[in-house]
Amino acid sequence: MQTSNRLKNMPISFFGMVMGMVGLTIAWEKASEIYQFSVAIPHTLLIQSILVFIILSGLYLYKGLKFRQALLQEWANPVKMNFIPAISISLLLFSVAFMSISMEVSRVLWASGTILHMVISLVIMNSWLHHEKYEIHHINPAWFIPAVGNAIVPLAGVPLGYAELSWFFFSIGMVFWLILMVIVFNRIIFHMPLPEKLMPTLFILIAPPAVGFLSYIKLTGELDAFAQVLYNFALFLTILLLSQLPRFARLPFFLSWWAYSFPLAAMSIASMVMAQISGQAFYGYIGLGLLFTLSALVLLLFIKTLYAAQHGKICVAD
Repeated sequence: MQTSNRLKNMPISFFGMVMGMVGLTIAWEKASEIYQFSVAIPHTLLIQSILVFIILSGLYLYKGLKFRQALLQEWANPVKMNFIPAISISLLLFSVAFMSISMEVSRVLWASGTILHMVISLVIMNSWLHHEKYEIHHINPAWFIPAVGNAIVPLAGVPLGYAELSWFFFSIGMVFWLILMVIVFNRIIFHMPLPEKLMPTLFILIAPPAVGFLSYIKLTGELDAFAQVLYNFALFLTILLLSQLPRFARLPFFLSWWAYSFPLAAMSIASMVMAQISGQAFYGYIGLGLLFTLSALVLLLFIKTLYAAQHGKICVAD
């Protein structure tokens, strides 16, 4: 009975764990490509990421079948609903990770993730336009996930030959990034601080410019002024948030800690790509430093998540 109740309270935000693990996988793939590290590392990480995704998908599907009302309530929640696209984004990230293994598998994953993400984005954005429930304290950086997640599409879309479609999704993601950035900072500066449980989501601020930089490079193939603005703003946000490390270290563990992982993975990859294109080794050092830090962080997060699950500290009613 206790296990059943915990499954009923399984949060959709669990899929942020997959985003972080696949992000780390892609970062190691890039490091293996540039610095000749062993491909066994990203391949092992990819297998682990797939297993976690399958397990979480199975559990969440079972929750939907057995506790349909609980799932619908979660999807209608102004805060939790923004984590739903973590599923489609995971598929898009898997499509990137599989490109060096099988282009056909990558194509299937990319098409599935792209279609699913568009559907989820439309549903969530329609709820933004026609609502009676949203208040200023509901908004937090997780709101970037459904809209700005569109900017991930070009990462595999361009190499797979879908440049025009990739521009379409990139445009959606980057314009909504600017819109939501203003709203999120208004909420952070002029209203009550984020609750402790959502504080780690501040790291999501790094992801849009970092992913935007990577997608823009894929789309244009060059390091122009706009690309440098995207990278440098992402770098500044990374420095800003890392300067607050003691504050984050004092937070008790929540599943939202996984929000640290994917943005840092995106920044690590962006830095290595910046080094590759600009020829400046300094950026490579940043990328490798973030990669090694992220690897240790993901291991820590995995251990803490398992510990919390075993001791009944997650999958509990709010």
